[in-house]
Amino acid sequence: MRIPFFSLFVSSPFDALHEHAEKVKECSWAFQQAIECFSSTACESFEEHRLEVLRFEQEADAIKQRLRDHLPKGAVFPVEQSHLLTYLREQDNVLDSVLDSVNWLSLRSEMGIPAYVEKDFFLLVDAVIEPIEELSVMVDQARIYFKNFSDKQRNKVCKSIQKLIQMDHEVDKRKYSMVRQAFKNEKDPILLFHLVKLSEIITDIADHAENAGEIMRTMVTR
Repeated sequence: MRIPFFSLFVSSPFDALHEHAEKVKECSWAFQQAIECFSSTACESFEEHRLEVLRFEQEADAIKQRLRDHLPKGAVFPVEQSHLLTYLREQDNVLDSVLDSVNWLSLRSEMGIPAYVEKDFFLLVDAVIEPIEELSVMVDQARIYFKNFSDKQRNKVCKSIQKLIQMDHEVDKRKYSMVRQAFKNEKDPILLFHLVKLSEIITDIADHAENAGEIMRTMVTR
């Protein structure tokens, strides 16, 4: 019988990973508000929403640093510490891409999303929120798995990972739809560049979430 190593400690590093994932999820809600505000020319609080995203990112950084500082030195883990830290980096990259998205939006002198691309843009934003929320589910399931090492529980983690992969594919489709509309309709090369780059940065959110899922798969299937 495998001994749940993490149970020897007051808290598992997966508790902190889940706390970090929850902070990423909170940030995604602020991200949605910022997007909605930017898309409405009547909204005057975009900068407030952007700063809220930044605040969540800083709070998540504090959790990240605490986890790194409190990993037991020289201990034998059921997963390699390098995998744990690589996973944390990818989950944190999700948050960085969220912040990059609102920062990129802030470079535009005029708010608003062109009508011809608005539908695809919002579908893309909605699509990247799903993997952010699924990350928290996956980490929570992994936290349970590393306490009991149940095959049934591991299957739950793997199912969540598969969802992340499928969600990333959906995000890619939404991105290409938005880019096609931008190239078809936009005559201003600067605005065209801004829209295409924006779609790439937002898509990075789901890409990092999928990467985190693949690293989690490595950890639970050793």
